[in-house]
Amino acid sequence: MVREEFKYRGYTLEELKEMNLDELKEILPSRARRKIERGLNEEEKKLLEEIRELQDSSEDIVVKTHLRDMIILPEFVTLKIGIHNGNDFEVIRVEPEMIGHFIGEFATTRKDVKHGGPGIGATRSSKYVPLK
Repeated sequence: MVREEFKYRGYTLEELKEMNLDELKEILPSRARRKIERGLNEEEKKLLEEIRELQDSSEDIVVKTHLRDMIILPEFVTLKIGIHNGNDFEVIRVEPEMIGHFIGEFATTRKDVKHGGPGIGATRSSKYVPLK
């Protein structure tokens, strides 16, 4: 099966990487566009600079961040990003389909609930286990 070339709103990945932030914001969804129009804060600028430095090196390094509200830009594609989920860093590899989404969408902050059976230390009413 041949994989079709990736396109984001009619632009190839190479074209997206060549765009500057002002050109890119015009094709992003409205929430991401508004965030870029307001300007990136100091932490986000620092993360962006760190990622741009890693683009030059060929090493497979994980960039760790607490910035769950950072928008995934085309220059993040193929990088490994460690996203803090409140407990530890969840490592994801950025795919082209993630462009325009927030980083935090890909690292869940809540665990699935796994209920155990009643037993020692349970309340009086929940100690009852049917014999059937």
